[in-house]
Amino acid sequence: MAIKVHGPMLSPAVVRVVATLNEKNLDFEFIHVDLQKGDHKKEPFISLNPFGQVPAFEDGDLKLFESRAITQYIAHTYADKGNQLLPNDPKKMAIMSVWIEVESQKFDPVGSKLSYEIVIKPMLGMVSDDAIVTENEEKLSKLLDVYESRFKNSKYLGGDSFTLADLHHAPVLHYLIGTKMKSLFNSRPHVSAWVADILARPAWAKSLELTK
Repeated sequence: MAIKVHGPMLSPAVVRVVATLNEKNLDFEFIHVDLQKGDHKKEPFISLNPFGQVPAFEDGDLKLFESRAITQYIAHTYADKGNQLLPNDPKKMAIMSVWIEVESQKFDPVGSKLSYEIVIKPMLGMVSDDAIVTENEEKLSKLLDVYESRFKNSKYLGGDSFTLADLHHAPVLHYLIGTKMKSLFNSRPHVSAWVADILARPAWAKSLELTK
């Protein structure tokens, strides 16, 4: 099997790549990396990603890291497979790219901090930092107001069709919807409908099977 994904399925970045592969109906080999044992900081993983962060990705002799770079490679290279994740129109492509940046620069830093404090820390037997949770809950609320405004005029972030801009949000959304943060999403009807839509996709359900 030519395509390989290295990492733990607890990582939103890893699931982001897996979900993209499943949207494209591509076969791949998943190789678990144990972060608690520090396997991401030593060989053989460190040769795939010199920064020692997950995921790492291989497609034949091509080796990549950084999840969003990987998803864009998959969407472009395998455009004729599975579900289309990129717009054909240059203007729509630009709009999608804007929201890919918004997810990376604004949504993910806040959502990931909340996910770590509320979901991951308790799973690891650690105590959540209430101050960090409160600070980022306020940031998320303001951010979701912008999203609600966007969805009043567009079904998806990039336009009328599901794209990578939406998919990139799914892993962190999945974590947050299972916490008290769910009320922030449910109180905004357009955001709530969007979340329900993208988390109901068959490719997403298939991706979650690897976490069991």
